[in-house]
Amino acid sequence: MTTSNTKRTGAINLMRMRKAFSPKPLSIGVTAVLLSACGNDNEDAFVFTNVADCINQMPEQAEQCQLAYQNALNEAARTAPKYQSQAECEVDFGVQQCTSYQGGGSNWFMPFMAGYMVSSLMRPNYYSAPMFTSYSRRSPNRYQWMGSDGRVYGDYRSRHMKVNKKAFTPKPTVNRTIKRGGFGSSVRAKSSWGSSRGGWGG
Repeated sequence: MTTSNTKRTGAINLMRMRKAFSPKPLSIGVTAVLLSACGNDNEDAFVFTNVADCINQMPEQAEQCQLAYQNALNEAARTAPKYQSQAECEVDFGVQQCTSYQGGGSNWFMPFMAGYMVSSLMRPNYYSAPMFTSYSRRSPNRYQWMGSDGRVYGDYRSRHMKVNKKAFTPKPTVNRTIKRGGFGSSVRAKSSWGSSRGGWGG
Protein backbone atom coordinates (compact mmCIF):
# COMPACT_ATOMS: atom_id res chain seq x y z
CA MET A 1 0.00 0.00 0.00
CA THR A 2 1.86 3.02 -1.22
CA THR A 3 -0.64 5.51 0.19
CA SER A 4 -2.95 5.66 3.19
CA ASN A 5 -6.55 6.85 3.10
CA THR A 6 -6.74 7.43 6.85
CA LYS A 7 -6.27 10.91 8.33
CA ARG A 8 -3.24 11.29 10.56
CA THR A 9 -3.43 13.40 13.71
CA GLY A 10 -1.01 16.31 13.69
CA ALA A 11 0.09 15.38 17.19
CA ILE A 12 1.83 12.16 16.05
CA ASN A 13 5.54 12.81 16.40
CA LEU A 14 6.79 11.04 13.29
CA MET A 15 10.11 12.84 13.45
CA ARG A 16 10.78 11.37 16.88
CA MET A 17 9.84 7.92 15.63
CA ARG A 18 12.18 8.39 12.68
CA LYS A 19 15.11 9.45 14.87
CA ALA A 20 14.59 6.45 17.11
CA PHE A 21 14.43 4.07 14.16
CA SER A 22 17.79 2.40 14.85
CA PRO A 23 17.44 -1.05 16.44
CA LYS A 24 20.27 -2.71 18.32
CA PRO A 25 23.02 -4.28 16.17
CA LEU A 26 22.29 -7.77 14.97
CA SER A 27 24.56 -10.60 16.05
CA ILE A 28 24.86 -11.90 12.49
CA GLY A 29 24.70 -10.33 9.04
CA VAL A 30 21.79 -10.23 6.67
CA THR A 31 20.66 -13.73 5.75
CA ALA A 32 18.14 -15.20 3.35
CA VAL A 33 16.12 -17.32 5.71
CA LEU A 34 12.90 -18.58 4.20
CA LEU A 35 9.93 -18.91 6.51
CA SER A 36 6.99 -21.09 5.62
CA ALA A 37 3.45 -19.71 5.67
CA CYS A 38 0.13 -21.45 5.45
CA GLY A 39 -1.78 -21.56 2.20
CA ASN A 40 -0.72 -21.12 -1.39
CA ASP A 41 -1.39 -17.40 -1.67
CA ASN A 42 2.14 -16.44 -0.63
CA GLU A 43 4.76 -14.07 -1.95
CA ASP A 44 8.30 -12.98 -1.20
CA ALA A 45 8.78 -10.25 1.39
CA PHE A 46 11.92 -8.48 2.57
CA VAL A 47 12.55 -6.74 5.88
CA PHE A 48 14.87 -3.73 6.17
CA THR A 49 15.90 -2.00 9.38
CA ASN A 50 16.14 1.45 7.75
CA VAL A 51 16.22 3.22 4.39
CA ALA A 52 20.00 2.83 4.00
CA ASP A 53 19.66 -0.91 4.55
CA CYS A 54 17.06 -1.08 1.76
CA ILE A 55 19.09 1.04 -0.66
CA ASN A 56 22.21 -1.01 0.02
CA GLN A 57 20.31 -4.17 -0.93
CA MET A 58 18.40 -2.63 -3.85
CA PRO A 59 20.33 0.44 -5.11
CA GLU A 60 18.20 0.77 -8.24
CA GLN A 61 15.06 1.16 -6.10
CA ALA A 62 16.32 3.97 -3.86
CA GLU A 63 13.21 6.13 -4.29
CA GLN A 64 10.90 3.20 -3.61
CA CYS A 65 12.91 2.35 -0.49
CA GLN A 66 12.30 5.84 0.88
CA LEU A 67 8.60 5.88 0.01
CA ALA A 68 8.03 2.40 1.43
CA TYR A 69 9.76 3.40 4.66
CA GLN A 70 7.69 6.57 5.05
CA ASN A 71 4.47 4.68 4.42
CA ALA A 72 5.42 2.05 7.01
CA LEU A 73 6.30 4.79 9.50
CA ASN A 74 2.87 6.36 9.02
CA GLU A 75 1.20 2.99 9.38
CA ALA A 76 3.15 2.31 12.58
CA ALA A 77 1.79 5.51 14.12
CA ARG A 78 -1.73 4.54 13.07
CA THR A 79 -1.83 0.82 13.84
CA ALA A 80 0.77 -0.01 16.52
CA PRO A 81 -0.45 -1.13 19.97
CA LYS A 82 -1.00 1.76 22.40
CA TYR A 83 -0.39 1.75 26.17
CA GLN A 84 -1.44 4.01 29.04
CA SER A 85 2.12 4.33 30.33
CA GLN A 86 5.68 3.95 29.12
CA ALA A 87 6.32 1.29 31.77
CA GLU A 88 3.47 -0.87 30.44
CA CYS A 89 4.80 -0.56 26.91
CA GLU A 90 8.32 -1.46 28.02
CA VAL A 91 7.09 -4.69 29.63
CA ASP A 92 6.24 -5.93 26.13
CA PHE A 93 9.01 -4.25 24.10
CA GLY A 94 11.94 -3.44 26.40
CA VAL A 95 13.51 -0.44 28.12
CA GLN A 96 13.70 2.70 25.97
CA GLN A 97 11.89 0.95 23.11
CA CYS A 98 8.70 3.05 23.34
CA THR A 99 7.71 6.59 22.39
CA SER A 100 4.84 8.91 23.27
CA TYR A 101 1.82 9.28 21.01
CA GLN A 102 -0.88 11.95 21.24
CA GLY A 103 -4.28 11.45 19.67
CA GLY A 104 -7.95 11.77 20.50
CA GLY A 105 -7.15 13.96 23.48
CA SER A 106 -5.03 11.22 25.08
CA ASN A 107 -1.30 10.77 25.60
CA TRP A 108 -0.38 7.14 24.91
CA PHE A 109 2.81 5.17 24.41
CA MET A 110 3.70 2.86 21.56
CA PRO A 111 6.76 0.81 20.46
CA PHE A 112 9.30 2.18 18.02
CA MET A 113 9.17 0.73 14.53
CA ALA A 114 12.13 -1.67 14.32
CA GLY A 115 11.96 -2.35 10.60
CA TYR A 116 9.68 -2.41 7.59
CA MET A 117 8.56 -5.26 5.39
CA VAL A 118 8.09 -4.77 1.67
CA SER A 119 6.90 -6.86 -1.23
CA SER A 120 8.82 -6.64 -4.50
CA LEU A 121 9.92 -3.01 -5.01
CA MET A 122 10.38 -3.74 -8.69
CA ARG A 123 6.60 -3.80 -9.19
CA PRO A 124 4.61 -0.55 -9.46
CA ASN A 125 2.06 -1.79 -6.89
CA TYR A 126 4.46 -2.87 -4.15
CA TYR A 127 3.36 -2.91 -0.51
CA SER A 128 5.05 -2.05 2.77
CA ALA A 129 4.18 -2.61 6.43
CA PRO A 130 5.79 -1.70 9.79
CA MET A 131 7.58 -4.36 11.80
CA PHE A 132 8.32 -4.46 15.50
CA THR A 133 10.53 -6.53 17.78
CA SER A 134 10.86 -6.94 21.52
CA TYR A 135 13.99 -6.67 23.64
CA SER A 136 12.10 -7.40 26.84
CA ARG A 137 13.12 -10.45 28.87
CA ARG A 138 9.46 -10.75 29.88
CA SER A 139 8.20 -11.11 26.33
CA PRO A 140 7.55 -14.62 24.96
CA ASN A 141 8.50 -13.24 21.54
CA ARG A 142 11.79 -11.57 22.33
CA TYR A 143 13.90 -10.99 19.20
CA GLN A 144 11.03 -11.93 16.87
CA TRP A 145 9.66 -9.88 13.99
CA MET A 146 6.03 -8.93 14.69
CA GLY A 147 3.46 -7.04 12.66
CA SER A 148 1.34 -4.26 14.12
CA ASP A 149 -1.54 -6.73 14.53
CA GLY A 150 0.57 -9.07 16.66
CA ARG A 151 1.46 -11.65 14.03
CA VAL A 152 4.87 -13.31 14.37
CA TYR A 153 7.18 -13.65 11.34
CA GLY A 154 10.17 -15.34 12.95
CA ASP A 155 13.68 -14.48 14.14
CA TYR A 156 14.52 -10.78 13.76
CA ARG A 157 17.78 -11.68 12.03
CA SER A 158 15.78 -12.99 9.06
CA ARG A 159 15.47 -10.63 6.12
CA HIS A 160 13.76 -12.69 3.41
CA MET A 161 10.57 -14.59 4.02
CA LYS A 162 7.50 -16.04 2.38
CA VAL A 163 4.32 -14.44 3.70
CA ASN A 164 0.63 -14.66 2.98
CA LYS A 165 -0.64 -11.63 1.05
CA LYS A 166 -2.81 -10.84 4.07
CA ALA A 167 0.37 -9.51 5.69
CA PHE A 168 -0.01 -6.36 3.58
CA THR A 169 -3.74 -5.88 4.14
CA PRO A 170 -4.41 -2.47 5.78
CA LYS A 171 -4.84 -2.86 9.52
CA PRO A 172 -7.56 -1.07 11.53
CA THR A 173 -6.68 2.21 13.20
CA VAL A 174 -5.89 1.71 16.89
CA ASN A 175 -7.93 4.00 19.09
CA ARG A 176 -7.79 2.22 22.43
CA THR A 177 -5.04 1.05 24.75
CA ILE A 178 -4.10 -2.50 25.69
CA LYS A 179 -3.06 -3.74 29.11
CA ARG A 180 0.45 -4.51 30.28
CA GLY A 181 1.54 -7.77 28.73
CA GLY A 182 -1.42 -7.71 26.35
CA PHE A 183 0.64 -7.68 23.18
CA GLY A 184 2.50 -10.86 24.11
CA SER A 185 -0.78 -12.66 24.83
CA SER A 186 -2.27 -11.69 21.49
CA VAL A 187 0.92 -12.59 19.65
CA ARG A 188 0.65 -16.16 20.89
CA ALA A 189 -2.93 -16.30 19.65
CA LYS A 190 -1.96 -14.98 16.21
CA SER A 191 1.25 -16.87 15.63
CA SER A 192 -0.26 -18.80 12.71
CA TRP A 193 -2.26 -17.52 9.73
CA GLY A 194 -6.01 -17.65 10.14
CA SER A 195 -5.96 -17.99 13.93
CA SER A 196 -7.33 -14.49 14.36
CA ARG A 197 -8.64 -11.72 12.15
CA GLY A 198 -8.62 -8.98 14.76
CA GLY A 199 -6.12 -6.28 15.66
CA TRP A 200 -5.69 -3.58 18.26
CA GLY A 201 -8.29 -1.33 16.64
CA GLY A 202 -11.78 -0.88 17.95
